[in-house]
Amino acid sequence: MNFLETYYKRIVKQDLANKFIFTNNKKLPKLEKITLNFGCKNVSIQKFAITMLALEIISLKKGAITVTKKPNVLLKIQKGQPVGCKVELKNRQIYSFLTKLNLEIIPKLRNFHGFKIEKQIFNFFFQIPGNKILLKEFENQYPLFSNLPNLDINVHTTTKNSKELIFLAKAFKLPFQQKV
Repeated sequence: MNFLETYYKRIVKQDLANKFIFTNNKKLPKLEKITLNFGCKNVSIQKFAITMLALEIISLKKGAITVTKKPNVLLKIQKGQPVGCKVELKNRQIYSFLTKLNLEIIPKLRNFHGFKIEKQIFNFFFQIPGNKILLKEFENQYPLFSNLPNLDINVHTTTKNSKELIFLAKAFKLPFQQKV
């Protein structure tokens, strides 16, 4: 069991129940899933394959290709053309990714002051510039992974309001710029 999962089950659940006065443990806010996405519009097939490989290395799970549903003349995109790749992490994979994010990716970001989170009621979203993702898995093949697109991270939760959402994000030690 991952230490973040143990931390959530033993400490965060108790804090949530005490702070927001939950009577039913099944209604406590939790992480439902994390979606990782690289957008790759108008790139070569080689660049697309490298991006797909990078996503699989970051998430430790096989990614899926996203294709367009409608054509867009302004962006010169045809219907059915691949425009990105994504991975959905659930259950224990969430905690292993958050561990990798907190221990390997965030400490290597330079001039980092926290993520700018676009809040909604149930989830939050932030980006990591692709050229700043420095993992030990990428070190041997740095020229290959040097110019990746931005990594979009969507964290879906079961929170009911923004206070619960902020508390849950702070509990998982996600550094973010708070403008509330």
